Order: sequence, then structure tokens, then C-alpha cells
Amino acid sequence: MKKIGIYIHIPFCKQKCLYCDFVSFANKQEQQKEYVEAIKKEIENWKKLNKDYEIKTIYIGGGTPSYIESRYIVDILKAIKCELQLVNPDISITIEINPGTITKQKLIDYKNSGINRISIGLQSTKDELLKKIGRIHNYQQFIDTYNLAREVGFKNINVDLMLGLPNQTIADLKESLEEICRLNPEHISVYSLIVEDDTPIKKLIDTRKLVLPDEEIERQMYWYVKDFLELKGYKHYEISNFAKPGFESEHNLDCWNQKEYIGFGLAAYSYIDNKRFGNISNLEEYIKNCNNREFEKNIILEEVQDKTKKMNEYMILGLRKIDGISIQEFERIFNENPIIFYRKELQKLYEEKLIVIDGDIIKLSNRGLDLANVVWEEFV
Repeated sequence: MKKIGIYIHIPFCKQKCLYCDFVSFANKQEQQKEYVEAIKKEIENWKKLNKDYEIKTIYIGGGTPSYIESRYIVDILKAIKCELQLVNPDISITIEINPGTITKQKLIDYKNSGINRISIGLQSTKDELLKKIGRIHNYQQFIDTYNLAREVGFKNINVDLMLGLPNQTIADLKESLEEICRLNPEHISVYSLIVEDDTPIKKLIDTRKLVLPDEEIERQMYWYVKDFLELKGYKHYEISNFAKPGFESEHNLDCWNQKEYIGFGLAAYSYIDNKRFGNISNLEEYIKNCNNREFEKNIILEEVQDKTKKMNEYMILGLRKIDGISIQEFERIFNENPIIFYRKELQKLYEEKLIVIDGDIIKLSNRGLDLANVVWEEFV
């Protein structure tokens, strides 16, 4: 049987962050129950059409999954376990949670339902920075959440941090790293703030009400994070991700390795049989279509990959990983030698010192880590 990951999208939040451009909605409690019922119908329908898959990982993201009642999360996982076949009972199941939306009972319910990995959206230990980006919590609420998770028995915790925030300094980032490392989480993700069009933070930056660190400072922050966390025993295994040995995100690694996954819920994307497709982003329409069993109306076909497109994407995703791409593995999958097939692109990137070719491995150089977007553009 084929192995596949599952992504579940929970599009509800208490309040949208100023930088957020994900498909999510503040409040809308009145639609949460019928949304969960719609997801369960979608899961049931997928099983009827796909009988040759085993579920390898489950990832529940958002939005803020911890904002809705925990019984809804439990119901979704029950539906998956009832309708679909798991590789084993202890597969990796992750849920994203935010301080300010969590209780001890929710964490107990998560653990009892089989969730064994939680990802806490902190972003910064500095309360004034959290306010600037519209987060609903403060640092003490994060500490309370983290301690509750340990008390309940979670032994695999990720903490999200951000760099390049308005008015953030390297000293701010250093303090955040030191405080988080004292807690000793198994995994730390550190993302640069991306300012998207049509977000509130874009308007604040354009009108100079908020000021971002310049690009040089932002890069200094990135390298400080890398050096600091590696000295603390975390393996830098993907551009933005660091893990204690054995605690890498299995679900995300599968995505970066171009493995298949199915997305359930509003605006959730899937990758199956060389096709990338997603669900519509209109909440009411999604629920209506599920209730009417007209699931095909929810699907937006984005891309059917031919061999070249699949190879290009494999290069882009693979170069996100710090260990890079195995030439032999590429040849095994595609029956092509990437050094020959991409000789012009790789020669250019090598001469510009953006990649390293070391034996069987093609990977980003240190300079390439800073200019990763330039590298990926060669394979678009």
C-alpha cells in the first residue's frame, strides 16, 4: 500500500495576526461544528475513492486549531482512524497551538486522542514585539502553556520563533533564544517575517508606523540563530528548522522529500499521483458542497506535473534541506543524472558560490542559505 500524510486545516482564530495572509477567520464560533462535520464527510468520501493508502503522518494546522473546542479535534481524529488505515498506532500526529487559547483539559484531550507532537506559536519572548505583530498572547502565557504540555506528558514540542520583526534587535533575538533553550524543547522553528500584500502589517510598514530591521541585520539574525542553536545541540536540518537528534518533523520532511499527502478542509492542498490540487477558500460554499456530497465542487486543480516539472520541484524542495540532494537518489527516482540534466543551472550556481557539490551531494553553500530564493529561481 502507498503511504501518505494528512493535513487538516482549521481556519478559525480568536484574532488574526497583522502579518497573516492564510485562509482563516476571527471567531465564527457558530460555524465551527458544521465545519468539522463537513471535514468528516470529506474524509469518508476520500476513503471510498482511495483504498490503497496507509496514513503515515497527520498534521493539524490553521488558523489556530487550539482555538476551537478540543472535542472537535478528537472527532476529526476518530473519523480518520475509523475510515482510514494507519501505518501503525503511533504515527506522528502534530497539532499547532497558540498560547491564550489552550487549557490543561484541551491538552489532555489531545494526548488521549493520539496527538504526540505539539507546535506552539510563540514568535518572540518580548511582549512589546508580540503586540506589534498582533499576537493575542504574552510570554507568560506561553510559559504556562509549555509547562502544562510537559505536565500532561508531551515529550515532543516545537516552538516557533520569528526574526526580522518590527523594531526587533539582535539582542532581543538573543534573549529569546536563551530563554527558549532553557526550556529545552525538542524542536525549534525560526522564520523570517514575510510581509504579504493586503495584510494590515504591510500598510503599517508602508506608512512608516512600523519599521523593519534592514536586510543586513536580518541576515545577521539568521546566522546568530544558526550558530547559537547548533552549539546547543540542535541539528539544522532545513532552512528554518532545528531539531534535537531524532525529533525532526516527519510530516514536513516527507513534504520536502516530495512524498504524497492529502489535505482535508478549507483551502487545504494535496499532492497525489503527480497532481497538486486544493480546496476552495469560501467557508460557506465548502460546507454546503460537503453537506450535498458534491465534493468535486470543492476541488481546484492547480497543476498536473510532467517529469520535468516534478524534477524541478524536487530540486527546489530538496535544496531547502541542509543535507541537500543525493545525486544517486535523484537518478533512482527519475532515471536522470541531475549534474547532466541541470548542467547549465548548476554550473552557474556553483560559479556564483551558491551551491556546494560534495561527492554524491548537491546542497546550498553558506552564501546560498542567504540567497536561497535566487537558487530556487533557476528551477522554476
